[in-house]
Amino acid sequence: MNYYPTSIRNLIRQIAKLPGIGEKTAERLALHILRAPRYDIDQLTRSIADVKQRTRTCSRCFAWSDDAVCHICSDPARQRRQLCVVEQPADMIAVEKSGAYGGVYHILGGVLSPMNGVGPDDIRLPQLYARIREENIGEVVIATGTNVEGEATAAYLAENLRALPVKVTRIASGVPMGGDLKYVDQVTLRRAMETRHDFQ
Repeated sequence: MNYYPTSIRNLIRQIAKLPGIGEKTAERLALHILRAPRYDIDQLTRSIADVKQRTRTCSRCFAWSDDAVCHICSDPARQRRQLCVVEQPADMIAVEKSGAYGGVYHILGGVLSPMNGVGPDDIRLPQLYARIREENIGEVVIATGTNVEGEATAAYLAENLRALPVKVTRIASGVPMGGDLKYVDQVTLRRAMETRHDFQ
């Protein structure tokens, strides 16, 4: 990389710090930036500065937002008595892209992981319990991951929500649509069998 001037080498190094970007991709992107029109690069740098300056977490659900309350929480068409609990903002976006859910969200900001020192006070559980009481929530849909930590968090939530007058559900998990059984791992197949339902 020493054949590039210092400014390009520095740019390559900075781009390579991004997740999923190796040195070759960083080099290609740096050279693209160098060849791109000045206007495009000015727009890119403004967008980066803008996202760091303006983006915050929603005061209700903790999603990414440019305003104090995100567009989902402020949408009057959402089903306000249905609350979907997810781990991170990216999980909320994945659920939204499915188009299968019309309620509101609560983002925990992580999962319980005693091995990593993450307990109930380290994620947004107190805020969740307060929302359920204050907003008259009728159903809590637990949509944490199906790994060990996600399942432990779901079980902990379900246990603690029993004391509240709220219906608690868990998203289904199992064989993906179009999946061939011989390629599905044993844990997923076991979960699919355990959560089987009536055929309609």
